[in-house]
Amino acid sequence: MTDTTILKFGAVDNAEAGDLAGWVVVEGKPTMKTAVQHTTADGKVMSGTWQATPGTYHATYTDYEFVHMIAGRIIITADGGAPVEVGPGDAFVVEADFKGTWKIIEPVTKHFVVRVD
Repeated sequence: MTDTTILKFGAVDNAEAGDLAGWVVVEGKPTMKTAVQHTTADGKVMSGTWQATPGTYHATYTDYEFVHMIAGRIIITADGGAPVEVGPGDAFVVEADFKGTWKIIEPVTKHFVVRVD
């Protein structure tokens, strides 16, 4: 293995501001920034850092996502499901068919890995 196969995420530079496709504000005035810091050669896997301010989004997922929370607190509730609170140090998966709310309680920073189908 060479050092070119390792990418260490550093500061979030050149993050794109704006809501992700499928995310609709339903409470407050949250904002988000996404920094895609690596994409595989075939374009099927992306990873990076996401930041958001307090408020609530209704999210509709079309791709699988693995998340590792760095900072902040979120209550995630699938439509018709029970709320799940996540915070710093938590890791979780969101399946590609998820629909529900992300209530951002404290400013969030998370690392993500998304598999694009």
